[in-house]
Amino acid sequence: MKRRAFLWSAAAVTVAAGAGGAVVLVGDRNQPAATASGTPATGTARVVRTDLATSEPMYGELGFAGMVIVAGATAGHSYTWLPAPGAVVAPGQPLYEVDGRGVPLLAGDRPAWRPFEPGMTPGPDIAQLNSGLVAIGVASGLAGNTRFGVATAAAVRRWQRALGVPVTGRIEVGEIVFAHAPLRVTEVSVALGAPPEPGTPLITATGTERMVTLQVPVDQVYMLHVSDPVTVTLPDGATTTPGTVSAISPVAVTADNSDPSRGPAQSTVDVSVTLADPNAVAAYNTAPVMVNVTTAAVKGVLAVPVTALLAAPGGAFVVTVVDGTRRHQVRVQAGLFAETLVEVSGSGLAEGDVVEVPA
Repeated sequence: MKRRAFLWSAAAVTVAAGAGGAVVLVGDRNQPAATASGTPATGTARVVRTDLATSEPMYGELGFAGMVIVAGATAGHSYTWLPAPGAVVAPGQPLYEVDGRGVPLLAGDRPAWRPFEPGMTPGPDIAQLNSGLVAIGVASGLAGNTRFGVATAAAVRRWQRALGVPVTGRIEVGEIVFAHAPLRVTEVSVALGAPPEPGTPLITATGTERMVTLQVPVDQVYMLHVSDPVTVTLPDGATTTPGTVSAISPVAVTADNSDPSRGPAQSTVDVSVTLADPNAVAAYNTAPVMVNVTTAAVKGVLAVPVTALLAAPGGAFVVTVVDGTRRHQVRVQAGLFAETLVEVSGSGLAEGDVVEVPA
């Protein structure tokens, strides 16, 4: 691991106790501020074995994963029912209604582009339909099947009967919507009673999975990797919840900066963070959050308070070990600095030793 120079920064830092036990610092609280001779007063602290980590705060937006824009595909006289923003539509449920007939949602990435009927040419759109029919419980054993056969037609008729629509065993273009499912509606672009216009954007929605999105400057992307653990601080500034970097865009986006006085536009990369416990953010729909990204970490190392380090010639450090009434200096190599503690290594220093620190 590359060691960091001894420089303070605004980065957030965490310290975790390792297998050796909790981090315990002991000082002499009864010692006066200075001795009679004017020599600064000192206290003591123990050498501990622990885990250290440093982190960098980044700012993101809590929201929902996967934006979807659904275009109308059904001709008719008017929209007779539309979902409200915030509504969640599950597979098999109507996403909207035209002329009193609901247009149900099925899970899939490929928009319907031809009627579904017996004898049609096999294809991935049929595989998507068959998988959707299995998912809503009107078929079995058809998931992934690319053919519209007798079993598919029978499943379609069962579904039509349950929906209360004409039972034909055939599905016309526009009678179902394929999209990521379930969907959470964020915006409806048409008015109730408006005439349908196939191809016009109708509903904007997202998935229901909670997600944090970061726009990370390109010169900081190196600190993030897919599967890295992170800690998300919620808008109250106190509650935290764990997360994992789930995706890093391979494309940098340059912000549009029309004001030259603000300097060159900064390029950023979109990074997605998945939350370990989505219920921890149930009180928020969208909100700004802070994500603490671990920038360096070591486990099971010896550590002392930063204030125990004394500069030595040649850029080295020493610590003063206290053994009863005796004091002697031990040369150490400083490793990771983490808030009040620093990793140290070198012969002559062991866990549990007592070192001198300023009082």
